[in-house]
Amino acid sequence: MQPTNTKAVNELPKLLIALFLVGGISFTLISYYMPGQFSFSSDKWNQQRLLKLLLGPEQITCYIAFTWALLILWAKKTEVLRQTQAFSLNLLSHDPSHRILPEDARLLQRKIADQSRTNGPFILSQLLETALNRFGVTKSSADVVDAVKMQSDVVIDRMVTSMSTVNYLAWSLPAIGFLGTVRGLAGSLSMGGDTDKAIGSFIKEATSHLNVAFDCTLVALALSILLMFFLQIIQKEEENLVLDCKQYCLDNLVGKLDDGHKTFSANPSDEAPDSYQLDFTSEKYKEV
Repeated sequence: MQPTNTKAVNELPKLLIALFLVGGISFTLISYYMPGQFSFSSDKWNQQRLLKLLLGPEQITCYIAFTWALLILWAKKTEVLRQTQAFSLNLLSHDPSHRILPEDARLLQRKIADQSRTNGPFILSQLLETALNRFGVTKSSADVVDAVKMQSDVVIDRMVTSMSTVNYLAWSLPAIGFLGTVRGLAGSLSMGGDTDKAIGSFIKEATSHLNVAFDCTLVALALSILLMFFLQIIQKEEENLVLDCKQYCLDNLVGKLDDGHKTFSANPSDEAPDSYQLDFTSEKYKEV
């Protein structure tokens, strides 16, 4: 079985369509009604100005936090890809007629553990082992469903907890940018009492402090938006992985458990199985 949820794969083409559609219409309208808006003066945006925009104490700190978070997300992405390998191990039979008895649970549990030991641990094998262990003890398929659900919730909680550092870094990026904003505004306001400088020099230095303030915020917010986008993608892939594991357990394990409980059809025209047909003409049903 391969993961069934491919929604994340289908969202990328929609993003590209939105970018080309909105970007093309916006570029056409601005070029027609406001010509010259896309031209940048080389005097204002020279190499020195770009370096001041992109390099600074706050910007460098944001780059460090952003890179740290990306490395963590890359490791989690690699782990998700590794976990999907468990679906190709054929841990359970795909034959719909195959039945699993309570006495087979322990043997099947050891078989799954041996198969997943080489490249494991796997979330899928962990769910299957937990389910088989519960089935071997309680011999009830209803308890197996509860065990799979509880173990899946534990796995998701661990995934959420492992994202705490990335969530903190995503929150810290705007905060670092605001620190740069406060530093720039403080430097600009501190010049209010300096009356010895000429007006031209005063305005130039005050403007440079304001550039620092807004440059830090611009870089920090841009990195925060990118990081939240990557974070959302990885979280969705992890949730889809757990959902695929639960679906695998329901299709290939729970549906094949034989706990000895027979079910009757809701259609009254259907006859009950022979083992449940009672002979009401026998002596034990006659009145005494």
